[in-house]
Amino acid sequence: MSVEFQAGNIRAGNHSSPLRFTLSHLLKHWYIGVLMVFGAIANAALWISIPLNVGLAFDAVREDQNLQTAINACLLIVIASLLRAVVQFMRNFSAQIYGQRLERDVRDELYASLLGKSMAFHDLRPVGETMARVTNDVIELSLMMHTGVNLLIGSTMFMFMPLVGSPVIHPDLALVPVAFVIVQITIQYFFIRRLYPLARQVRSSFGVMNARLEETLEGLEVIKGAAREEAEIGQVNSLIQTFRDRFIAQGEMEARYLSNLLFPLTLFAGVFHSAILFRAGEITTGDIVAYVMILLFFQFPVFMSLFTLPRIALGHAAAGRILELITARSDMDQNEGGHGAELKGDIRFENVSFGYQGEQDNLRGLSFSVKPGQTLAIVGQTGAGKTTVTRLINRTWDTREGRVLVDGLDVRDWSMASLRSQISIIEQDIFLFSRSLADNISFGAEDASREQIEDAARMAQAHDFIMSFPDGYETVVGQRGVTLSGGQRQRVALARAFITDPPVLILDDSTSAIDSATEDLIQQAIWTASRGRTTILITHRLSQIRWADHIVVLHQGEIVAQGSHEDLLRNSQDYRRIFDRYETHAAPAEASLAESNGAW
Repeated sequence: MSVEFQAGNIRAGNHSSPLRFTLSHLLKHWYIGVLMVFGAIANAALWISIPLNVGLAFDAVREDQNLQTAINACLLIVIASLLRAVVQFMRNFSAQIYGQRLERDVRDELYASLLGKSMAFHDLRPVGETMARVTNDVIELSLMMHTGVNLLIGSTMFMFMPLVGSPVIHPDLALVPVAFVIVQITIQYFFIRRLYPLARQVRSSFGVMNARLEETLEGLEVIKGAAREEAEIGQVNSLIQTFRDRFIAQGEMEARYLSNLLFPLTLFAGVFHSAILFRAGEITTGDIVAYVMILLFFQFPVFMSLFTLPRIALGHAAAGRILELITARSDMDQNEGGHGAELKGDIRFENVSFGYQGEQDNLRGLSFSVKPGQTLAIVGQTGAGKTTVTRLINRTWDTREGRVLVDGLDVRDWSMASLRSQISIIEQDIFLFSRSLADNISFGAEDASREQIEDAARMAQAHDFIMSFPDGYETVVGQRGVTLSGGQRQRVALARAFITDPPVLILDDSTSAIDSATEDLIQQAIWTASRGRTTILITHRLSQIRWADHIVVLHQGEIVAQGSHEDLLRNSQDYRRIFDRYETHAAPAEASLAESNGAW
């Protein structure tokens, strides 16, 4: 089992089964559960006193004409009702608190677990399916507690109280309630066993539907561009139909709940039995009234069980889905007790091989090094493995063979938090949060002042366009920064990297969406920012490759040449062919290796 990321005071639950997982979180707040159970018992006990006093008052008025006895009985009924209101409020309030704390604790553990999973785990799992578990399944746990377990405990107390109240009237009257309880428990046992698989199918189909909806919305631009709206509507409708069918199947199971028939049969048997005892002179008319009222108690557990058992089944199924996510194997170890120190920036690859899928390697036998403060450029055609190389440095992925050393230490021996906090990566596919520009720039340096934010923006040539917005740095960008142009997003990302002042800066084709004039300015900023830190460039721009201290040329996952720009021009035919081609056909400052696949 992998070591998962845990933050703050989050305590993991028991992962051996969904039931133990839920109970382990509930036991953290056991005192609330005690209040809830006490409220349920007190409520039922006070309620059972009402029919007994009704019967007493009935006999007093009908037989003895003793009004004081009837008045006293009525006063006891009023007092019991008032006390019931108090304990019922306590029970419901405790159940709500219990449910909300369960939801909070499970969500915290689940979120911390997801942050600790490797990119391999997240890349192979649909985001919508994960979100369904993080949101709806966790809510199902809360609903299971305060509208499921709470009402089940309350109704169960009502089911057992007739076993106490009936013998008070006459010992023989306990026969029908005992029979009801035995049959009702048997029915509930088999009902929940048949209901749970259906509830799990309902939650599973909802997750699949949610995943497809999320994917459709995420790729909406592609769908509209290809005029595939009707096809996607058909696909989503099919998943909605599946969810609907499984939900209806659960409803059909609930409609066949035998306890709906058991209650009227119990009531008939109880009235018949009490009539026999009345004819024998063993009970009074008031006793019959009290006994029938007690039998009516069974209506509440029958009705509530039909509501609460599906709720509990859905909650238990949700707990299982959440537990699957938490315990899913992740090959990435956070290594919280690993090496943590100020990073110098000495990076070395020793015979590194890596593959995303099984044994098929995307990188094979890579060996190179970059000294602290140097600039390394990685070049090659699309798909050569350039970005993959950088992902091995900060342990987004781990090598299959060989080692990646940072400051002479295998990256797997570093504390992941310490390692990643000192490596800043700017990707070609920029991700911005749906927050203000100031928050996006200061991400990773939350205590940065406005002056530091603006300085970083100026260094990245972003300050001017930010100030052109009406709200300036408080402008909220859309999800993933869609309200900004590609060049604007990249400049905001550059500012985000500059503000953290990392010892290692990785630029993954980070100026690809910037015009030549702006690129010249940003290139000067990058040149300034790279002084005193290790910089790794993945670029197609020869103007940036020229000033790198060391250049690695990749081809189909292997190093075909490496050295300085001058060395490669002299000794590498592949590198020289690419460079000569673009010195001939384009200005060096604007030449791009992105179109150089044919040169290989």
